[in-house]
Amino acid sequence: MGVPLRKNVQFQLLWLGGTVSQLGTTMTTLAMPLLVVALTGSYFLPGVIAGARAAALLLALMPAGVWVDRWDRGRTLVWSQTVQALAAAALAAAVLTGHVQVVVFVVLAVVDGVCTAFAGPARTAAIQAVVPEEQLRTAYAQEEARGHAARVAGPPLGALLIAAGRAVPFVVDAITFALAAVCAWFAKIPARGEPKPRQRMRHDLKDAGRWLWRQTGLRNLTVVFLVLNLLGGASMLPVLALVAERGGSGLDTGVVIAGIGVGGIIGSLVSPRVALAPGRLMVVVLVVFGACNLAMVLPFGVFWPFVPLAVTATVTPLINVSVSALHSQLVPEDMMGRLDAVSTLAARVLTPLAPALGGLLAGVVGGAVALAVFGALILVTALVAAFTDLSVSPPRRSSPASG
Repeated sequence: MGVPLRKNVQFQLLWLGGTVSQLGTTMTTLAMPLLVVALTGSYFLPGVIAGARAAALLLALMPAGVWVDRWDRGRTLVWSQTVQALAAAALAAAVLTGHVQVVVFVVLAVVDGVCTAFAGPARTAAIQAVVPEEQLRTAYAQEEARGHAARVAGPPLGALLIAAGRAVPFVVDAITFALAAVCAWFAKIPARGEPKPRQRMRHDLKDAGRWLWRQTGLRNLTVVFLVLNLLGGASMLPVLALVAERGGSGLDTGVVIAGIGVGGIIGSLVSPRVALAPGRLMVVVLVVFGACNLAMVLPFGVFWPFVPLAVTATVTPLINVSVSALHSQLVPEDMMGRLDAVSTLAARVLTPLAPALGGLLAGVVGGAVALAVFGALILVTALVAAFTDLSVSPPRRSSPASG
């Protein structure tokens, strides 16, 4: 089986870098809306900022996926994280100097989104390059645990840091991205073998899109992810509004949101042992998501939403690890960057609307009603998914014809 994953220095450096940068991101994910709400009194504007970042990420994903397959994946990861560090530092400087207009948040969010579009496929390709195939499922589970561990510490830490000074969370975010870039540099991701002849970008993307379309079950799973990402993403700002409606402070909100991290860690530990087929697992995940959204509105106090959020987050790594492992079995290596970009775009194309939709509905009808609406819609999606073909064809590694 080769070197155990815990002794794989290249993977562990990538994991460490991802951990610190994810910690910084989760801090500012809470700190940014808290700051904007404090400045403007609006839940809609934080949704606009988050939506701008998501839109930039999605628009850049397709060319990023093609270029990651063509360029040095290690250097792409280093440079994208370096630019993210500079963007976070610029935001901290804007806050310190009093130039905290919403347009500044929007512009720097767009920069971060574009960089994330490159870093995501580059990271996926880098992990596949340094981890043997038989260890990939465990590696993806460790990646899930990384993200969720950051979500445990990040929101409360972000609330504490913004109480210490409005610029502090963004200074720390810049430092974490810089550390991630250093880790990626020292990981020394190997270059690919002999490159294939390059086609025009649209042909490269057509190859990936055609490949995904032919995988009926995987294609349908991607559509279900699209709906789940929209409704799940739209539920986050209503959670903040719900805590505020119940008299909670910014720190209380951070503690509640940390439930996502707690549940995610549990789910990450369990995920390598789950043998349920991805299609059936997706239906289970949808039912849990919808039920937990509805449960959050129960009148059990400020901290009650922590529990449904933790339960929801427990099942999230199960489907993420299952589908990531499926991709590693099915997708040819020379198409990994493009396919990661195409499938991510297809699953998240509506997510720029999610924060604005959630913020708008929470502002109009309140956090509790908004969560109930989104929960009911997720349960309807689960019913539709139960009668949809989500079965996946057997693994195959050959590249599709180009043409």
